[in-house]
Amino acid sequence: MAETVQEMRSRVLLQEYGVRNVHSTDFPGNYPGYDDSWDLHRFEKNFRVDVIRMEDDVLEFDMVGIDAALANAFRRILLAEVPTMAVEKVFVYKNTSIIQDEILAHRLGLIPIRADPRLFEYRNSEEADGTEIDTLQFELDVRCSRNPKASKDSSDPNELYLDHKVYTSHMKWLPQGNQTDLFPDTDPPRPVQTDILIAQLRPGQEIHVVMHCVKGIGKDHAKFSPVATASYRLLPEITLLCPIEGEQAERLQRCFSPGVIAVDNVKDKKVARVQNARMDTCSREIFRHDDLKNLVKMARVRDHFIFSVESTGILPPDTLLKEAIKVLMGKCRRFLDELDTNSMD
Repeated sequence: MAETVQEMRSRVLLQEYGVRNVHSTDFPGNYPGYDDSWDLHRFEKNFRVDVIRMEDDVLEFDMVGIDAALANAFRRILLAEVPTMAVEKVFVYKNTSIIQDEILAHRLGLIPIRADPRLFEYRNSEEADGTEIDTLQFELDVRCSRNPKASKDSSDPNELYLDHKVYTSHMKWLPQGNQTDLFPDTDPPRPVQTDILIAQLRPGQEIHVVMHCVKGIGKDHAKFSPVATASYRLLPEITLLCPIEGEQAERLQRCFSPGVIAVDNVKDKKVARVQNARMDTCSREIFRHDDLKNLVKMARVRDHFIFSVESTGILPPDTLLKEAIKVLMGKCRRFLDELDTNSMD
């Protein structure tokens, strides 16, 4: 009975016709003999964060010893509450391209801007013009012309025309006030990628706009979201209930994602073993094989979350995680202040 209760508390079971133990049951008084009251020292002992992989703008880490509600809070904060800088206003001085002004402004707004939002304040909506402490300005001024050196027989636009493709590399930063002191010459504010195509022009067509970038959060508009994706999943756990050999071992290997099951030669016999359950996608393909489905137990560890965070390039993913923690701490402080205020009333 104790083993069954412990399994219900710590594992989500994947079965042929459903999933068991999907709801948290470790709350005080649910099981006699289990002290499930929250304890700070026990939480500090069990909680940990393990960084698994960090490459460029991608971060994979494990967060162990927390509830799904807290894991989801981090995910939602990363998506919608970590501030960034993005184009908010577009002043169109000339646009003779085939792209309408509104579509052009929308495309410019979705370009990620590499500028540290922690150096800026939120812009006051009552102010018509921004200041150096709350606004970044960029200018886009491109005019298409014919290439006098192009071959007469050529039909390639890249050879016939000059500046016929408008890229983010054409965006020029216009420093305001003391902004040149905030950013070094080696790392000025700029689009994250220089080869994002904005528009295509033909000779005589021109785009001249000035953009105002402000600080905001993804809750207000998706263009402020600092991540391309932020997701988590529970750690898979695969247990072989008995030795699986020969042809069954090879079929078992094919039922799972590559790298999950390994087949070793032991005394001229092919024997299956679990190599890396972390790589499994939990497809439950194993349940299509009647002779194998009762030999394997599939589960997920309830308090072990595998996070994957891909930054848009505005800030490194590890910095985004730190900022998400600060946002969550601020929420907790405000909640405690509200409790103190209500208790005093």
